[in-house]
Amino acid sequence: MNPARRRWLWQLGVAGLATDAARAQAPAAGREASTTIYPAVSTQDAVDDSVRRGRTLGFPRDHGAHLGTRTEWWYATGWLGTPAAPQVGFQVTFFRSRTGLAADNPSRFAPRHLLFAHAAVTALSSRRHLHDERIVRWSGEQDSRTGRAAVADADVHIGSWRMHRDAGGWQVAVPARDFTLALQLAPTQPLLLQGDAGFSRKGPQETQASHYYSAAQLQTSGKVVVDGATSSSPGRAWLDHEWSQEILHPEAVGWDWIGMNLFDGSALTAFVLRRQDGSTLWAGGSFRAAGGASSSFTPAQVAMTPGRRWRSPATNASYPVQWQIDTPAGRYAVQSLMDTQELDSRASTGTIYWEGLSELVDSQGRRVGLGYLEMTGYAARLRL
Repeated sequence: MNPARRRWLWQLGVAGLATDAARAQAPAAGREASTTIYPAVSTQDAVDDSVRRGRTLGFPRDHGAHLGTRTEWWYATGWLGTPAAPQVGFQVTFFRSRTGLAADNPSRFAPRHLLFAHAAVTALSSRRHLHDERIVRWSGEQDSRTGRAAVADADVHIGSWRMHRDAGGWQVAVPARDFTLALQLAPTQPLLLQGDAGFSRKGPQETQASHYYSAAQLQTSGKVVVDGATSSSPGRAWLDHEWSQEILHPEAVGWDWIGMNLFDGSALTAFVLRRQDGSTLWAGGSFRAAGGASSSFTPAQVAMTPGRRWRSPATNASYPVQWQIDTPAGRYAVQSLMDTQELDSRASTGTIYWEGLSELVDSQGRRVGLGYLEMTGYAARLRL
């Protein structure tokens, strides 16, 4: 995230799932600095997966999985249509969690990792928000057919759900329960390394950090099918990849985050981690003008002030669906394009959060960008 972004959304359900898995198995910026491809690994760390300041990210290797770390995700959001009239928004995230179990179990079915995926679409014409999810236990073996996260480059799948990278960019295939995503996300700009050359602090302690990069301004093609209706107009997308060893700071109850593609080619990231009283525990973000260098924000330089709120009739959670965002890049407003973009995942990962297509508005009231707003910890404190 983004702010340590999705790493804890689904970990609320990890302990029970991992315990069940163990019982079942026992005992019987942004520049491509390197093109080194490492050999596939299983549960043994064949490469340096440490999260530390000064570690140089190298690609395509760092597009792939970092199996020595505790949590990791690949996250894509975007829209199809025109800037003035987007038709549909989409979000898909694949997560990996290292369970710490079965390290000495040679079985290829040992639950050393859990893989999760969340996907959602926002159909603006019909005012519908649909989402679906997947989960699978994974030993770490690279030839697994039920699910895996490749090491040499980005390629993660759970059954028929898949996100991978090839010469054309990132490919997304999600045949979900009520919708289908079949998308190509092509780079138009260099990678954006967040924080200090990809080392992104998420709390007051140095260990509360991740390696984090974004691919902004992705030219998007393909199709989104909802209720038999197909949207196939070009659009724009944003992709994040992040991995970490550390958990959320104990004072944090949740976070607010935006990733915005501006119509002039710029990219804006901002996030705040909140305490129980709503005060800011930590903050950060970045801005990169089209063709320019990126600049990272310190915690003191970011303020996200909530405005109008929407209360979910399903969960009773109250979310700020309008914000004022102040950073060194200027003052903007963020407004949801549809309020009903809550994801209730209590049936699988045990969490409830809001994540949806939103507009970025300048001080003159003009829409200058589109992207996604994410808010967690409003239905209940994230207890880790």
